[in-house]
Amino acid sequence: MRLKSEERRDFLRGVVDMGSNGIRFSVSDLSPSTARILPTLHVYRFDVSLYEAQFDPDTGTRIPIPSFVTESVIAAFLRFQIICKDLGVPENRIRVIATEATRTAINSSEFLNAIETATGLRVEMLEKEEEGRIGALGIASGFSDIEGLAMDLGGGSAQITWLISQSGNIRLSPKGSISFPYGAAALTRKLAELKEGKSKDEADQALAEFRHEMKANFFKAYNDLRLPHELVERARKKGGFPLYLSGGGFRGWGYLLLYVNQVHGRHYPISIINGFSADKSQFENVDVLKDIARTSRQIFRVSDRRRAQVPAVAFLVNVLAESLPHGIKEAHFCQGGVREGVLFQELLPSKRRLDPLEVVTARFAPPSADALHNLLLATIPSPSKTGARRFPESINSHVLRAYVQVLYVHATMSKESSSTAALYSTSTGLMSSTHGVSHSDRARLALLLEERYHGELPPREVDFKFSLRALLTAEEIWWTTYLGKVGILLGRMYPAGVIDEMKPRVVLSSEWANHLGKKKNKHGLELTLSIQKVKRDPTRMKEALEDHVGIIEKVGKRKNWIGGEDGWGMAVHVKVVEEDIL
Repeated sequence: MRLKSEERRDFLRGVVDMGSNGIRFSVSDLSPSTARILPTLHVYRFDVSLYEAQFDPDTGTRIPIPSFVTESVIAAFLRFQIICKDLGVPENRIRVIATEATRTAINSSEFLNAIETATGLRVEMLEKEEEGRIGALGIASGFSDIEGLAMDLGGGSAQITWLISQSGNIRLSPKGSISFPYGAAALTRKLAELKEGKSKDEADQALAEFRHEMKANFFKAYNDLRLPHELVERARKKGGFPLYLSGGGFRGWGYLLLYVNQVHGRHYPISIINGFSADKSQFENVDVLKDIARTSRQIFRVSDRRRAQVPAVAFLVNVLAESLPHGIKEAHFCQGGVREGVLFQELLPSKRRLDPLEVVTARFAPPSADALHNLLLATIPSPSKTGARRFPESINSHVLRAYVQVLYVHATMSKESSSTAALYSTSTGLMSSTHGVSHSDRARLALLLEERYHGELPPREVDFKFSLRALLTAEEIWWTTYLGKVGILLGRMYPAGVIDEMKPRVVLSSEWANHLGKKKNKHGLELTLSIQKVKRDPTRMKEALEDHVGIIEKVGKRKNWIGGEDGWGMAVHVKVVEEDIL
């Protein structure tokens, strides 16, 4: 239900995140229907480094935040207040959060007082442990369910904790988080100081001693955080901890990895940092990443400042990998930070547990979305008795629900554009800005929707489709193809998305089957379409459905298996029967 403008005002939030490398101004809408995805109405980054401003450019000595920096910050605040007024944000719904660089400034009190005097806004100073906790909540906002180690790498500091988020309930270390003075900017400066005025041997010795100190601090933090036994056991069995990473320093590292995958690798298809994942070998490949950062002319979303910090981030990644018992299994990059953490903290568990894909697609849902969803599920057989044959859990219920809810969105487009628009909808189209969706789920939903429009693409889009497929297993790809074709059938049976459940046009059922195909030696899936038996049916429903049966059965042909005739797939047999279903 759409809220009236005066009602909506109560759900608007202005948040200012005063970080070390920039100040982020934003306005978000926490209206109940979409609060889970933290919709952003306005966002702007003021490019000022409060960390660098505290060092004399000539001597490198620590100095107070200069008055000209304070004046420029105040001017940015005043402009933001105008924007908040234009958007209808109540004055008491604007929060200003300051972190490491402001907290440790020589003239921190004077700086904060100047802002409050000029704007009337009181700045909330986060303590080290609270900064890490809010950052961890920001990370949790970017995923449905997660468990692993969470790290935030800002300009002046780095925080680490463990995080378990399940069904909207979030558990963190009882210690909160542990903070280190190893921010990307701070570490860059520290490494330069260790080398300055020293011979190569002396510099190497100083770096080795500092590395030893960092390793000891990380290992102590690991013990102090009191990780749950199940988290440690899972890391031991699966080859390391999943890392969930936020903060500008890690995002720069993530964008560098994206660049490598897109330019030097497999043409990675999605350029959204939230939900991007890298395995251990990629994440820890510091020498290659440093070389690319040094030699590449331009890297998407990696500024010159971030590029200069790459060696320091590489140093931290290398030390971290050596310090953690059981190592690192994979790294997941997050857009969430202080801003998202502050907003996510406001939400009740009942809102937090909602799935982002379901939330963002709800406004497109057809009138009979629940009934259509049940029909779709009916085309997926239950697990076999032995469990050997089953639908992949990775194509979860959230993806399938979202698929049904956007099943008709592109239906009014021409044949030339519907498949293409559907294919891009999760990465650059109507769902691209949704906060909290993994890249693999974006790929699954995009492929489902593209197949729903027959999977026909102009030649220039075929490579993009195959690059999305590269994010999934062959089994997942086959099922997206099959369910995409089922979507065609549902769209033709119910073109208005309306189902009279008292008088259904069709009842679907499915089961695993043996002895399919011409030689009766194939295992596969049998889909049954049951329609109401009618004497001399003037609509010729059975004949109409039988005309479309081939579309689904083609998915089971060996030549259409994923990877060719020796790839992944199964035979599909569809039958249409007339019986009493009312």
